[in-house]
Amino acid sequence: MSVMKNRAVLRWLVPVTAGVAVIGGGAAVGTFAAGADPALPPRSAAQLLEDLRTSRLDGLSGTVVQRADLGLPPIAALAGQATGNDLAGLVSGTHTLRVWYGGEDRQRLALVDTLGEQDILRNGRDVWTWNSRENTATHRVLPADAPDRATVPATPADAADRALEAIDPTTAVTVGRTATVAGRSAYELVLTPRDKASLVHQVRIALDAKEHVPLRLQVLADGQDEPAFQVAFTQVDFRTPEADQFRFNPPPGVKVTEATEGERPGPAGKRFDRKDAEKPDVRTVGTGWTTVVVAKIDGAATGGGAKPGADAPDAQMLAGVLGDLPKVSGDWGSGRLLSGKLFSVLLTDDGRVIAGLVTPERLYEAAKG
Repeated sequence: MSVMKNRAVLRWLVPVTAGVAVIGGGAAVGTFAAGADPALPPRSAAQLLEDLRTSRLDGLSGTVVQRADLGLPPIAALAGQATGNDLAGLVSGTHTLRVWYGGEDRQRLALVDTLGEQDILRNGRDVWTWNSRENTATHRVLPADAPDRATVPATPADAADRALEAIDPTTAVTVGRTATVAGRSAYELVLTPRDKASLVHQVRIALDAKEHVPLRLQVLADGQDEPAFQVAFTQVDFRTPEADQFRFNPPPGVKVTEATEGERPGPAGKRFDRKDAEKPDVRTVGTGWTTVVVAKIDGAATGGGAKPGADAPDAQMLAGVLGDLPKVSGDWGSGRLLSGKLFSVLLTDDGRVIAGLVTPERLYEAAKG
């Protein structure tokens, strides 16, 4: 497994409204020495980045705890309910997940809460989603030419992928203090945006000293001492899991839905057409950490009204949730604003979603342009 690859399975709306919390520009590499912990020899930022690029992993299992305090209204969890995707609720609160990795074509994630469990499994070309609360499952067979990439984004490595995708001078990368994460010694890479217009103060990645795999990622908002977003292993085992961990055996009474060609599996028991899963017309404004994403979507997603059809109740619910956001207007037009500690999202009445790790004022400039 290389942490320099993208992994994306959630619907596009969630990354647009929340995934930007861990997506930034690139970095100019510094050469500061590691912290004074005598347990680890000093390594430069360039050396640690090379460790990341060249790391390979045969197997892993563990427990991941994700905490998000993005300063959002309860819309994140409600939006997940409206789209039938409880995983969308990961953008707020604290969540515990169990993860297993057995190679690029074998992964499993289990989201556990007090009301039940949701699993996503990939075993070769078979992908399953399962909801224990509803006792429903969806199965899909991947096409033969499907890329060999991880299907389940949940670990610190997944978040690090997004923070390290691009390397350019918009970010200073240095080495922080050494740390102990999940009982393992780790170096810490610190990414600091050079552009003060960014709402992100720092991204800190704790890198396993032996396996060179991210064990923890923290994102600090400007002016905040505690992470607004953190995903970290609390327990990790680098042995390859048994093959049985990736086989899904439907429990008694489960309702199984087979996803046909042109569809992809959504939350268990629901199906999304390919056209529903495709990204909208997207462009970007600016560079680095202050990049603003502008996406053109239909009125149902922005609160402009649900389209008739089988999905109308879900669309109406989502429209109602988004309709509770504060109204804003200016010489750029009018719309609704979702703002948090790390990012802002503008949903305009003319059907655009404009998002970035920036203040609302920067979004209004992009909307006007």
